[in-house]
Amino acid sequence: MFSRLQAPAVAAVALGATLALAAPAAAVATGPQTAAAWAAGTRAHLVITAPGDTSAVRTAVAGNGGSVFASYDAIGVIVAHSASAGFASTMRSVTGVQQVGATRTSDVPADAYNPALPANPAQSPTTLTESLTRWDMTQIKADQAWSVTTGSASVKVGVLDTGVDDQHQDIAPNFNAADSVSCAYGKADTRAGAWRDVGTHGTHVAGTIAAAKNSKGVVGVAPGVKVSSVRIAEPGSSLFFAENTICGFMWAGDHGFKVTNNSYYTDPWQFNCPDNVDQAAIIEGVKRAQEYAERKGSLQVAAAGNSNLDLANKTVDTESPNDSTPVTRTITNACLDIPTELPGVVTVAAMGKGNVKASYSNFGNGVIDIAAPGGDGASGIYSTLPGGKYGNMNGTSMASPHVAGVAALMASVNPAATPADLRSKLGVQATDTACPSDSRCTGTTTKNGFFGEGQTDALQAVGSTPPLPGSYFENTADVTIADNATVDSPLTVSGVTGNAPATLKVGVDIKHTYRGDLVVSLVAPDGTVYLLEDFANSDGTDNVAKTYTVNASSEAANGTWKLRVRDIASQDTGRVDAWNLTF
Repeated sequence: MFSRLQAPAVAAVALGATLALAAPAAAVATGPQTAAAWAAGTRAHLVITAPGDTSAVRTAVAGNGGSVFASYDAIGVIVAHSASAGFASTMRSVTGVQQVGATRTSDVPADAYNPALPANPAQSPTTLTESLTRWDMTQIKADQAWSVTTGSASVKVGVLDTGVDDQHQDIAPNFNAADSVSCAYGKADTRAGAWRDVGTHGTHVAGTIAAAKNSKGVVGVAPGVKVSSVRIAEPGSSLFFAENTICGFMWAGDHGFKVTNNSYYTDPWQFNCPDNVDQAAIIEGVKRAQEYAERKGSLQVAAAGNSNLDLANKTVDTESPNDSTPVTRTITNACLDIPTELPGVVTVAAMGKGNVKASYSNFGNGVIDIAAPGGDGASGIYSTLPGGKYGNMNGTSMASPHVAGVAALMASVNPAATPADLRSKLGVQATDTACPSDSRCTGTTTKNGFFGEGQTDALQAVGSTPPLPGSYFENTADVTIADNATVDSPLTVSGVTGNAPATLKVGVDIKHTYRGDLVVSLVAPDGTVYLLEDFANSDGTDNVAKTYTVNASSEAANGTWKLRVRDIASQDTGRVDAWNLTF
């Protein structure tokens, strides 16, 4: 792969270059341990036991030369540190212990005991006007899906990555700080800002999922949903060790994330093999955490990787371990790229511009579930970067958040959907994409090794069909909503024959800090008012991102329609960000 991240660097840098890391700020102590507890030679281990009460095994850890750094009793996984070379073998003989495995071939950094907060970059306001027709968005029909929904603010998406710049102008409107955290080193650090980016990768991913539809910079696949940052990359190395991933999945499950995006593989092994005692414990620990998150209602979407490998026919790994000295080793299909190859995880391959496999994308019949734009060469994926900036990246890292965004749109229109429902519908609604003239691609048009069940289709996923030419009209001009005021946003319709339909679709995107203050109506050209929604006064949710259906069959289609928004209280204000009509 280009790096342990499932993406190469920003396109301005040569393909395959290492991602730059932000310099950390001054260290701040967290938790009961201190820097003095660290010693050279300290290694991290997963100690696996039965879920439930792990107190006896935790006591055994302390009695055999180790310390408990974190414990996840619900899945029976303990993160233990020890500087003793015999710790793992001794613990494997303890009653109740099922597996023990080292998660690294390098020492745990001293920073784990006294973590530094990531830098808070200065912001550069953009002069870029938001484009609604970027190639990646039109290729998956996200721009058309927005006429159905831009996503619900009640849907939370977790970005498990290098962190996210929450103050970026295109991310801040949709950022959920309350559910953001750092899981670096395997233990939740809830300090404000601990979730921030130690590179650039996570901020780019977050923008692809949910950059705000605010007329600035870019717009994400699901610009109405909320994103949370779960930083699982460690500063300095930007590595994603198993304990970090476990912490991230447990956090996702406990904090109601409907979808998580995972554009990385679990370091230090590109593939974890079950015949190795350490790697077997890594597989089991991460698998248990993923299953926990799924039981709690969270769907995991993950990048397939960037080494142009056939994941259905594995033979060799030359990149592991990447935290010390890689060696060449023979592997089989039993060895897994995790989390992407874990059961229940949606495995995403990358496409270039058009119906083509991205040159770098991993593939494999029966492994790849779905494909999405990841960029290739000059046609990169343009998204957010820390400090209010923007840039191109290519990689399956960029493909995966497109699918995560589509899953978030699906969850917005069907809040009761389970992870299994979302996973199934992602495949059913994908656009079948046949194999090219390439012998490596095996399977059928409906399911093959390059594209899985096809390219993700946002419009089909939210249950609609494309509007006919001339039947879709949108006003993206901002209209300020003041306290105790009524405002109209006009939209002129022309070229439509006859009356409006009985199923006129009214897409509404309002940014407001307390929607319980709002009464939203549609005003026909003749002045007839159709109430769309009078929000309950107690509804403290931010924003309105919904599509309403109105029986307007008695109204002439052509003329000036208006979205009318009435604010009935003080303190909270907002704006009509955009709205549309589909005839």
